[in-house]
Amino acid sequence: MTRYVEKEWRDNGSKYFTDLILNSMITVQTKPCFTTFSKIINWATEKDFSDYDDNVIDLSSESLNVTIEKIENLALSFSPNEHAKKKRIINAVKPLEVQLLSKPFLLLAGISGTGKTRFVREQAKTSGQFAETYCLTSVRPDWHEPSDLLGYISRLNGAAEYITTDVLQFIAKAWRAIADSGLTVEVQDSEDQGERLVVAGERDTLDKVLSYWLCLDEMNLAPVEQYFADYLSVLETREWCWTGDSFTYSCDALLKPATINEVADKEKLREALGFEGSQYDELWADICQYGLGIPFNLLVAGTVNMDETTHGFSRKVIDRALSFDFGAFFPNDYNDFFTPTSCNKRLSYPIWSNACTADLADTFDVDGTKTVAFLSAVNAVLKNTPFELAFRALNELLLAVASSQPQDDLTLKAVWDDFMMCKVLPRIEGDTDKLTTSNRKDLLEELSTVLSDQLAPIWQAEQGDKNQRPDLYREKIVADSATEEEKVLRIPCRSKAKLQWMSERLVSATFTSFWP
Repeated sequence: MTRYVEKEWRDNGSKYFTDLILNSMITVQTKPCFTTFSKIINWATEKDFSDYDDNVIDLSSESLNVTIEKIENLALSFSPNEHAKKKRIINAVKPLEVQLLSKPFLLLAGISGTGKTRFVREQAKTSGQFAETYCLTSVRPDWHEPSDLLGYISRLNGAAEYITTDVLQFIAKAWRAIADSGLTVEVQDSEDQGERLVVAGERDTLDKVLSYWLCLDEMNLAPVEQYFADYLSVLETREWCWTGDSFTYSCDALLKPATINEVADKEKLREALGFEGSQYDELWADICQYGLGIPFNLLVAGTVNMDETTHGFSRKVIDRALSFDFGAFFPNDYNDFFTPTSCNKRLSYPIWSNACTADLADTFDVDGTKTVAFLSAVNAVLKNTPFELAFRALNELLLAVASSQPQDDLTLKAVWDDFMMCKVLPRIEGDTDKLTTSNRKDLLEELSTVLSDQLAPIWQAEQGDKNQRPDLYREKIVADSATEEEKVLRIPCRSKAKLQWMSERLVSATFTSFWP
């Protein structure tokens, strides 16, 4: 077989090569294979190039031995003289600074086009698993019941069938991430609450669980108090318990066990929620018995525009959320459009529900007395008004201190400043009569007077002043070798500017509110 005859080469090749790929090559690309072998042998035997014939091949023992030897020598010439030493490869991508949130429910309020929805997307991207950890849901103006968000039971076909939604499926996905992380999801029996479904584990494992971002776009196109009622109620039942580095987390059910047990085909519901794998057998059985609660790694962010086409927020909603004036916290600076000078920190889910002194032990306010004194001074102004604060506000301010772990006076007061912006000022709205204290003074002016004392020196600090407060949600873009102090972004006091804006609005329009 020294000349090319296609059928003979193809038939013999198919019998010789047992490897599927080689067999396929010799039977489909017969002529190219023959030509390649012929040229390699001609090169190895040093035949003159002008004598090459693609239809002839020299298969003598001598030429084959010479060819094999030359190919082996050629391979050796490319082999290194010594093996490279094993080195640990370090990821060159520097992770963003993480800021723990004190609440898992955010309201991002601002004028249209400031990047509120994009902000949530970018937060989800920091996980490195964007498609897994992000869900965008557009709120419809006709939503009025929790079933619009979480699904409902249908009996159109006779048997009870649960119609799920993207939101409920995403909540189930966050639960699967917890179950897959190595944390334990189990039933525990307590004296005060009886049997309940809890997540238990260690801090090291908890730190590896990703945040799952649910973005409710244009959240207030529909009345939030109506379609979001179930979530708002269950949100307050979250309970974290820490013993050293060990924790348990529990929460009441969003999807009640009675509702699940009413469904005729539970396996269909199980499949719709993504629990069909055998690894979820025990978890699904527990969910059927105790319900599906809010997973601790779920962060809900609602984008908000305040105009004549949208609904306002009651204090029930505001008290359960962190309300961000987006333009104040994440300003649009045209000068930074092409070359940003700062970046947002990565936000993560809260890991506390009830503040205690142990959570504050490593902060500048080791026993919480400074924080209690601050809020007491603020609440003295709000006394006997519709805006008076209660225990929930103090607990959440202490949780904010625990989450930020301030190590100096300026950072502690930055936490207080942001608390005023996120939790206190959003509750304040009305006309001149409503915004009057119990001793008939202007409430906004009285607040400014108290805060100028409580938030000193950040209240008085001007641009570039060393006493400006640090930004807890953004940091400078600097070289990798920069120190932690060089990363800190210094900004003016936020609540001072907001109170001034609200006061000016009250004078000009005889009515004011927090919302831009």
